[in-house]
Amino acid sequence: MIVLWIIVAVAVAVVVLAALALLVRSRRRRARVVLAPERAAMPDVLVTQVAPRPEIDDSPGLDRRLASSRSIFDRVRSITIVGSLTPDQLDVVEEVLLRSDVGVSTTNALLEELRTNGAPEGVATAIRTALLASLSADRSVRTTADEGRVPVWLFVGVNGVGKTTTIGKLAWHETQEGKSVVLAAGDTFRAAASDQLQLWADRAGADIVRAAEGADPGSVIHDALGRAQARHADLVLADTAGRRANNTNLLDELAKIRRVADREPGQVVETFMVLDATTGQNALSQAQEFLAAADVTGIVLTKLDGTARGGIVVAIERELGIPVKFVGVGERAKDLLAFEPAAFVDSLLSA
Repeated sequence: MIVLWIIVAVAVAVVVLAALALLVRSRRRRARVVLAPERAAMPDVLVTQVAPRPEIDDSPGLDRRLASSRSIFDRVRSITIVGSLTPDQLDVVEEVLLRSDVGVSTTNALLEELRTNGAPEGVATAIRTALLASLSADRSVRTTADEGRVPVWLFVGVNGVGKTTTIGKLAWHETQEGKSVVLAAGDTFRAAASDQLQLWADRAGADIVRAAEGADPGSVIHDALGRAQARHADLVLADTAGRRANNTNLLDELAKIRRVADREPGQVVETFMVLDATTGQNALSQAQEFLAAADVTGIVLTKLDGTARGGIVVAIERELGIPVKFVGVGERAKDLLAFEPAAFVDSLLSA
């Protein structure tokens, strides 16, 4: 009997505890309900005009892009003398100019000028004047052809100089200006060259004509001209194989490609030779072999922001007689710039 009462008492206690737990839980739920505060009244005056977001230019200045070249001229900028220079100071100027890849002829001419007339406004100013005088060529770029013909930019250069990338960047610049562009993937001998150009075509919003690896490059350019004419494109940018410059047979083929590109409906209005600025004086020897075969009208100097020595620009123009029209100072498409001599020289010599 006692055991039965104990069991009943325990059961009652369990029921009571369960009821209390339910009661506490319900009270907690009710406590969580928070009434939203009353909304404040709207102001009488509202903003009706929103200021535009400022554009941020994250591009470093040219002097920072050409830091390697600029550092070579540090010793010249440190010469504060005005007037006649001592032999030691002339030796410093000579060393700096030669290290910068300006070239022997330009260096000798500038030294003779300093020996004869001194530096009335300072050494840096005298060098600036001389360099600008060496960079006085016409840098206009032709984008139009004769009536009824399609303008063609032909690109030549050895492997590794950045030729295909340069074509892609220039295509981006031209499409940004609202022009319709067709790319001709004429480098059919280098593996993945067409794939690389396809990526740039997609990025630039340009059309592209390509063929299987090993196909005749002349036929690729011919087909690109036909498509450009049919679609009323503004410009054709034609890639060519980046071959070794000392292979006569291949240079003969390059001359043949140029004839194809210059045949109706096409008209070659610019032939750009792409050179790697980091190769220094070797770039000159590369260029010499291409000039006659391709009838080069302008130089694109790539990788000028790396370990290149900026004076190579002067040497190229003096030795080849061909203007530098574009320079590459970075990886982005907008880092391919139209060459401006004054800005370039100032980036090397300004304090």
